[in-house]
Amino acid sequence: MVKPKVYADFHNADANGRLRLNCVGTVEDLARLGITLRDGMPLTLYSDDLDTKGQLDELLVDGVVSFSQEEHCWVAAIDWSAIHHASEEIVRADGIQHSSETSANENSGTSISSRRSKGRSPDAD
Repeated sequence: MVKPKVYADFHNADANGRLRLNCVGTVEDLARLGITLRDGMPLTLYSDDLDTKGQLDELLVDGVVSFSQEEHCWVAAIDWSAIHHASEEIVRADGIQHSSETSANENSGTSISSRRSKGRSPDAD
């Protein structure tokens, strides 16, 4: 099963380490894909990043959506240690993408600030 791929600002986490799904890029992706968030929904979350040569190499991680009553917004629980670059994924013969065993430190890039992460959705508060 392919999970929808939605933008998230990896610097926009709540006190529980969940990513808030309320930034402009997230709202735009959800609208473009026609997704209505619901509790337990699996997503692949991405954020812009660069490789060591300055080329786009998105950061990726799988997450599970829930509504945070405390934050009054949708959030995604992720495994922070599972964040990896898109270039580290391999497609096996079964057609399923898997993270390679390459250390994230070997391919770490320089984070860039995404224009999409600046600001929150109009209904975030």
